[in-house]
Amino acid sequence: MTVTTMQPRSPMTTSDWTNLVEAVRETGRYPTTAEAEQVTRIVLSGFGGVLTGDSRAAFAEALPPEACEALSSTTPESIQPTAREFVESMATRIEGATPATARWHASSVLNVLAERAGTPTTARLISQLPPGYALLFGLAELMGTAA
Repeated sequence: MTVTTMQPRSPMTTSDWTNLVEAVRETGRYPTTAEAEQVTRIVLSGFGGVLTGDSRAAFAEALPPEACEALSSTTPESIQPTAREFVESMATRIEGATPATARWHASSVLNVLAERAGTPTTARLISQLPPGYALLFGLAELMGTAA
């Protein structure tokens, strides 16, 4: 399996990372910036294991360098985990987290990332993931209807 190295194409700065973490802090209602930053890094690292190929690189383009680094710190899984498996893995990585709080943490980070990446990039990304991830991004998951 080839691992895609991610480098943001736009000239983002440390203030972009600071703004991203602050947005996660507000969204997740974390009491401190340090807690929001820790959760952001853990979720990004875990999510890096979910993303593969072009979707991984395209998503990274919308992120500041620190986020790209966290996202690329994990080698993609050979089989994409379901949304439930992803949340369960976050529960094992985040100290004191339960599946319910891990879902909160993941959603807090992924909601902010969806805002930063924009609708087209996020929609394209979600279309390449197993069912259930849209909800983690704060989006409804529409199912096609049979004719």
